[in-house]
Amino acid sequence: MAYFINIIIILALLFVFKLAFIFILFYSDIRAVQKRDPAAKSFLEIVLLYQGLHALINHRIAHVLYKAHLFLLARALSQLGRFLTGIEIHPGATIGKRFFIDHGMGVVIGETTIIGDDVLLYQGSTLGGTGIVKGKRHPTIGNNVVVGAGAKVLGNITIGDNSYIGANAVVIKDVPPNSTVVGVPGRITKQDGKKMDISLDHVHVLDPIMQTIEELQDRVKDLEKK
Repeated sequence: MAYFINIIIILALLFVFKLAFIFILFYSDIRAVQKRDPAAKSFLEIVLLYQGLHALINHRIAHVLYKAHLFLLARALSQLGRFLTGIEIHPGATIGKRFFIDHGMGVVIGETTIIGDDVLLYQGSTLGGTGIVKGKRHPTIGNNVVVGAGAKVLGNITIGDNSYIGANAVVIKDVPPNSTVVGVPGRITKQDGKKMDISLDHVHVLDPIMQTIEELQDRVKDLEKK
């Protein structure tokens, strides 16, 4: 009996040390989750149950192995992470600080993707390539960017800082900073040079097509008055 009690104590201590290790090394990422997701009730809940954080931790380790040219081991670890979380991040991808994947199921991030700081991805989004060419073939995402649910950002393009890619948008061209992109193919709506709120108000995202229609309607009304 004493033997089994000792085993349980050792396992419990290892679990506590693991939590402490994750808390110390990934504190800023955990805080990013807590800040952006109102459903997050505690640090412990985030560490134990948020698959986006687990996928990120797994990727950080796989990326180190990839940079050390242990490609097979790195890829095996990334596939394990995909199996456990439903999130596929190639170990070659470069990801900045305070990265958050909300919900996460179906997210795909390609090998040569570069992601800046304070980026938020929603479920089903893809940062992918457009061909079989070698070299840089995946997007570069700036700082403070939001990629909405189901959005596809494809090819060696750049998404500028403080931009928002709307849900289900398909983006295949560069996006300047402080922009909103919606539709298929993606159309750009400038946000008056203002930094977007990372909290993401889906309701008030501007649609450039509707803006154009409304402007035409206003012009017609002005002409009718004259």
